[in-house]
Amino acid sequence: MLGAAVGTASAQDRAASSASCVGADRAQIAALFDRWNASLATGNPDRVAANYAPDAVLLPTVTNEPRTTPADIRDYFVKFLKNKPQGTIDKRVIKIDCNVAQDVGTYTFRFADGTTVKARYTYVYQWRDGQWLIAHHHSSAMPEPTRP
Repeated sequence: MLGAAVGTASAQDRAASSASCVGADRAQIAALFDRWNASLATGNPDRVAANYAPDAVLLPTVTNEPRTTPADIRDYFVKFLKNKPQGTIDKRVIKIDCNVAQDVGTYTFRFADGTTVKARYTYVYQWRDGQWLIAHHHSSAMPEPTRP
């Protein structure tokens, strides 16, 4: 009996949410990385943190500490921005669903001192309060040496 009630509620929830799905295409989702990358170029950690949902999770590239609050995310970028990073997408896969989109792939960060870091990334975006925000961001340096 419980299973039937849960199944009915899920069908109702899906019907309600599909009626309010925001349309997006791959170019719009790809532009969200460009927005984030442009915020890095400002050097302002508040501008970068504004891309993240209030309950976002950031698993950053150059620290071991997960960032799970707006203050933690901002704190990470205070330190990260000192190196003047700029990212370039190397390869990506974008998937779009109802009010959720994923951008997954590899990117390269270049820093002011000329160093680079190649990394894997996952951005999960959610449509909230009239805008796409990062709900989850995972970035990790490549585990194997890359070939030129």
